[in-house]
Amino acid sequence: MESFEEIADEEVPKEPRIYVSQSLRRLTREILATKTQNCFTQTKRTEITMIQIAFSIGLDSIWRFPYLCHRNGGGSFILVYFFMLLLFGIPLLYIEMIMEQWLRVDNVRIWKQLVPWLGGIGYASIMVCILVSLYNSVIIVWSLSYLSHSFDHPLPWNECPLVKNINVTDLSCLRTVSHQYFWYHTTLSASGHIEEGVKALVLHLTLGIFAAWFLLFLIMITGLKVSIPMLIFSVFLLYILLLCLFIRSLFLEGAIASLRRMVTIELSAWASLDLWRQAGSHVLYSLGLGMGTIINLSSCKTGGSNYAQVASLMALVNLVTSLLATSIIFIVLGFWAATSGHACVEKGVSKLMKLIDDGVLPQDAKPPENILLQPPLDYLDWISNLPRHLQDQVIRFSPSCSIKAQKEKFMEGPGLAFAAFSQVVSLFPASSLWAILFFLTLAVTELSTLIRILEGIVVPFQNSIFRNYPQLLSVVCLGGFLGSFVFTSRPGSYIMSLFDDRLVPLTLITIVAFQNVALAWIYGAKRFREEISSELGHFLWSFFTFLLCYMTLPGLLALLIICLIQLYQRVPPYYIAWNSSVSTHFTSGGTSRTTLPLNALKSHCPKRCPWPPSSTSHGLSTAW
Repeated sequence: MESFEEIADEEVPKEPRIYVSQSLRRLTREILATKTQNCFTQTKRTEITMIQIAFSIGLDSIWRFPYLCHRNGGGSFILVYFFMLLLFGIPLLYIEMIMEQWLRVDNVRIWKQLVPWLGGIGYASIMVCILVSLYNSVIIVWSLSYLSHSFDHPLPWNECPLVKNINVTDLSCLRTVSHQYFWYHTTLSASGHIEEGVKALVLHLTLGIFAAWFLLFLIMITGLKVSIPMLIFSVFLLYILLLCLFIRSLFLEGAIASLRRMVTIELSAWASLDLWRQAGSHVLYSLGLGMGTIINLSSCKTGGSNYAQVASLMALVNLVTSLLATSIIFIVLGFWAATSGHACVEKGVSKLMKLIDDGVLPQDAKPPENILLQPPLDYLDWISNLPRHLQDQVIRFSPSCSIKAQKEKFMEGPGLAFAAFSQVVSLFPASSLWAILFFLTLAVTELSTLIRILEGIVVPFQNSIFRNYPQLLSVVCLGGFLGSFVFTSRPGSYIMSLFDDRLVPLTLITIVAFQNVALAWIYGAKRFREEISSELGHFLWSFFTFLLCYMTLPGLLALLIICLIQLYQRVPPYYIAWNSSVSTHFTSGGTSRTTLPLNALKSHCPKRCPWPPSSTSHGLSTAW
């Protein structure tokens, strides 16, 4: 049987037929190749953009920005952060994105090619990634810990827990809100000082660290990639949950006043060098600058103008997410303040009287008639003098508010977000379901961020040093698991706070400053602009050279000088610690804040302990 082509050859002259066929085939191949390339490029652009946005959100927006904003006066910090974001945040992010498009190598080899004698910048970036990965893995464990408790009904952080082994409730829980007590007492099992109990690991945190690093190893060893729909779903689900929490929190007492306090700008706060240091370092941290992760992500040749849009979009999404999470936390802090002190005593007395009238509690549990006219501490003294069985019942039915706290600063540090969000999710109907969704989303977001950070460690090492060492990923994950042990100890949250507040910001500022000096003055800003422009096919805007030499560089050098000045200041660094001993003896509130040597402390928020610790740091506190 003759083929279709042979029949066609008999009907059509051979030479014209071959010429037309080859032309059509060549044209078809070109059209298909163009369409495929455009489709691939567009998919790659969307994927990279979503990865960068998800990375930026998970790195800092939910837990780090809110507690820095709360510590530095709300609106004053927000305005300084926004100013620095425009000054050098977005420009430096844009530069890192186009550098990979230009040279197409990892963050170690890129600096060896540009300035060979400053090739150590890339290895310094890897060191920062290692440090950030160690304590960010603990944030995943905290999320998993709250997730595991979310399956309980009612949620365990809504009431004071029973003391183990003696089946009674801890009276010190009434001195602070139960959500803060749950954070320090149940989640962390925190010690009173950083030098206490370093060798004692908290079992559930250690198991969580193992699960987190084992899951990371499985994801990276199997080469699992998150698809674009999954990235979009994770980002939008987080936004939907945050919007729901924000709307619900608006109905809390004192919500409008809290938001007003959040955006209030105090010009006197700008005189604090610590505010400028923390705002500037957070710009670098939030955008992933100096870590090399942005360079490793930007692997698609999409054009400089596209990267400018992506950099602006990434910064905008990061800022909006941070402000949304911060608004929720400030509202919760205002709610705690509005329902604490005398308001908490009135609520507790009213609830006790109702339970006595209903026959749930005996008449012996009736508070004194003039208890509402007395200070809140007298109410605590009355509870402490009750018989043990009555004391346990009264504490168990007491509202989850702080009798002792008088002001809004209940707690500080990275745990502020977890305590505040656990309060809001407990206000919804089917609160356990909301808690499961929120903390699961938070854990997945942090997990995807940590995967990007690990890629910033493994990929450069495999390309430059360990090319024939396939077990590198196993070594990195095992080292990360062992290195994270220190953060699962009883004072682990204090060590993590020192890493996050002191070590990592100083290192990031130093690295990014060296990068800017290398590009602007050693390699040459004009030369860099011309070579990038020739690669992209059009010149970059002329303001680029001035920006790189005379705006971003002075800002980074000023930040570096501030960090170095603070290393030699008289006031020692401090960390926020849980003062459980003071709570036990009822001489102060649930937490206290001390700056040693021997300063007054505030009983409504965690104490400030000096670093490094000294032998005089024990027991030096006087009540305000």
